[in-house]
Amino acid sequence: MDNYTKVLLDESEIPTQWYNVVPDLPTPPPPPLHPGTREPIGPDDLAPLFPMALIMQEVSEESYIDIPGEVLDVYRLWRPSPLFRARRLEAALDTPAKIFYKYEGVSPAGSHKPNTSVPQAYYNHQEGITKLTTETGAGQWGSALAFACAQYGIECEVWQVAASYEVKPHRKTMMEIWGASVHSSPSDVTEFGRSLLADDPQHPGSLGIAISEAVSMAVEDPTTRYALGSVLNHVLLHQTVIGEEALLQLAKVGETPDVLVGCTGGGSNFGGLSFPFLREKLKGKMNPTIRCVEPAACPSLTKGEYRYDFGDTAGMTPLVKMHTLGHSFIPDPIHAGGLRYHGMAPLVSHLYETGLVEAESIGQTECFTAALEFARTEGIVPAPEPTHAIAAAVREALRCKESGEEKVILTALCGHGHLDLAAYENFLSGEMVDHELSQASLDTAMAAVPVFD
Repeated sequence: MDNYTKVLLDESEIPTQWYNVVPDLPTPPPPPLHPGTREPIGPDDLAPLFPMALIMQEVSEESYIDIPGEVLDVYRLWRPSPLFRARRLEAALDTPAKIFYKYEGVSPAGSHKPNTSVPQAYYNHQEGITKLTTETGAGQWGSALAFACAQYGIECEVWQVAASYEVKPHRKTMMEIWGASVHSSPSDVTEFGRSLLADDPQHPGSLGIAISEAVSMAVEDPTTRYALGSVLNHVLLHQTVIGEEALLQLAKVGETPDVLVGCTGGGSNFGGLSFPFLREKLKGKMNPTIRCVEPAACPSLTKGEYRYDFGDTAGMTPLVKMHTLGHSFIPDPIHAGGLRYHGMAPLVSHLYETGLVEAESIGQTECFTAALEFARTEGIVPAPEPTHAIAAAVREALRCKESGEEKVILTALCGHGHLDLAAYENFLSGEMVDHELSQASLDTAMAAVPVFD
């Protein structure tokens, strides 16, 4: 069967369970540690930040967790999402490879993020929480949480990284449409933010700083909790609806991926697409190469160290073992704001450390070159984040052109770029430059990472 460009599912085929990869791994990932005692944390240690239902998902040893009916009702606004074969891109590249992309830009917020924002808002609402705080890089997560909070009548307060806040003003507008309040981070709302602005009034911010601000506000109020858009186990768990649907869609057309590539910042999009395929690989049912793709300016997997580190800049969060550039690392203000995080999800880091996935980094000019070709052939303007996966898919397709191999390449186009056109303007005008992480910057940030005997 080869007469397809778009592969659809009907509503009855929306996954009714999230997949937890942890029980299927050959070795378990290291546990998170309490920032004070440096002993493994228990559920009660996380209670000031998250509702107990999410905490139980974070530490779950069950392979599958039922999706609540109320969450499925909201999912039906956009799920199942389509799987496309990029035939016009294939033709432009003159490659024998088949390129498939799972398109998550059909969600209300225009990205994959509502897959987890909706259940997070739902579980908080179930526990009587009336307000959620969060951070956002490019604004996709903040938009998704604002949308989700609106579904359950919860107040939403967002700290957006200053570098993105300045160049993506319409993300702020979108969040405000759904009722959220938005601050540029570092902000004058928190003590930590004020201290950073005192040293540098033009501070570009980072996701680690924005996390610190959002967490500090959440712990002060028993009716407020914190919501995270990536990195943690329960977030990656919720995103597995992407991969589960993609498995069904590829099966409908008799295809199996040889290579799976996904952009990685905190790891939620990559984990959501890849974990169900990794399950099938571990069972011996398929054998795809699974590859993380990250920005050259923020290469936590390819240049970071596998260490216990804080998830935020101020050191308020639990210590998690991950590939990190150091919690004090301030990335260059590249356009892929959602990938500007100092660490990688502990689960993704563990998979990389044990050799179950690969990783590569790509500069933003190559990414936008690939994005332009994608937009001009496939018609969709990608968000800056998935341009990294598109560039990696193009690299793989061109290798197939040279070798004559007819590989099946799969990626997730995790969002559209309709609110990121300033980045494309910067590229089209020839002003975009690549930022390479210097060893001196890395050494300085890593010096602040906790040392364990």
